[in-house]
Amino acid sequence: MSGSRSSSTGRIVVGVDGSAAASAALRWAVNQAEVTGETVQAVIAWQYPMSMAGYGWAPVVMDEAVNLENIAEKTLTAAVDEVATPASGVTIERRVVEGYATNVLLGAAADADLLVVGSRGHGAFADALLGSVSQHCAHHAKCPVVIVRAPA
Repeated sequence: MSGSRSSSTGRIVVGVDGSAAASAALRWAVNQAEVTGETVQAVIAWQYPMSMAGYGWAPVVMDEAVNLENIAEKTLTAAVDEVATPASGVTIERRVVEGYATNVLLGAAADADLLVVGSRGHGAFADALLGSVSQHCAHHAKCPVVIVRAPA
């Protein structure tokens, strides 16, 4: 954690990617919000895939019928619907953001009380990721970070 914080925003940011680890992280965040009364902001990042071509990066030709933002929205909705129960009373905000997962999560959590991520997600949107999102978040977030493992 870098920097110091002195005020509470009442918000827990959680990364979602469709993986079992991300579902476990979302479940953990909702349980924490039940205890603290905070709002959960479930965030999914998406981006157009890039592939290595020759000596530089070149965009992959995408089928115009593929709507990555729509797929991300459906993934987020499914994750929240799986974990959230009306009885919990927890408010869950949903955000679908274009960009690299680490940057999106760190930006969303810049003024949050807590950032929750799954360990080794590798969900539907992990193909474009290099390195560990959870590790990068743990080192660079301006708030406390909880990394949740997927159930065995």
